[in-house]
Amino acid sequence: MTARPTTDPDTPDDDRGDGRGADALLLLSSACPHCAASADALMRLVKEGEIGHLEVINLDRRPEQAAAYGVRGVPWQRIGQFELEGAIGYGALKQWARHAAAGSGFADYALRLLDERRLERVASLVRERPERLAALLDTLADDDTPMSARIGISAVVEELAGSPELRRAVAMLEQLTLSERPDLRAGACHFLGLAGDPAAAASVRRLLDDEYADVREIAAETLALLDASPTLSRPAHVDPEPAKPGKAKPAQAKPAQAEGERE
Repeated sequence: MTARPTTDPDTPDDDRGDGRGADALLLLSSACPHCAASADALMRLVKEGEIGHLEVINLDRRPEQAAAYGVRGVPWQRIGQFELEGAIGYGALKQWARHAAAGSGFADYALRLLDERRLERVASLVRERPERLAALLDTLADDDTPMSARIGISAVVEELAGSPELRRAVAMLEQLTLSERPDLRAGACHFLGLAGDPAAAASVRRLLDDEYADVREIAAETLALLDASPTLSRPAHVDPEPAKPGKAKPAQAKPAQAEGERE
């Protein structure tokens, strides 16, 4: 198997690509009812210059390649760094080809993997390139991101708890604690606890004065995880019962209940 590309996942989209087109690989089977359409779509992209090089492997003749690439079903396409399983239309393949050529699209790809319940794969990709976590956190902050995607991203952060990759994101998480959205403040606070960097205590301590009880509660628990004193003068509206050190949170951060908040 060839090495994965090392393009920058944070590079902005570029509809023109990089002038060379992406490399692509298609694994198919003669008995597959959707493989011919995938092959036709990829060949069309080759002719249009969106894909610069296409390799096709028939697993009926090269069955060992299925195990080599970890393929569970066909058609299976790899376009640049994106591994895509199942029947995908021409338009979507074209978009993936453009993302691959521009070095963009990681957040969309990660959400696709999470939708396929491939959490460990997403965590592995973040460990491979820690800066990719920023793209996921940006998606978390997007108002249009559905709840299912938010839960998946939170699960990825849980998977990275205590890791160097998550600690690299502490500055970005501290910025999210300043969000106007209480669910983002609560989630970012919880993630700072998972990162385990005591230097973030000041950002967390500020949330003890938050107007939302859920945010205040998570802030107190996070300070306990960071082994930091909440403050000498705890605000009166904070539950005086101390959080238990080491208390784990669920896979997704507990959203604050804001009036009129849209799920």
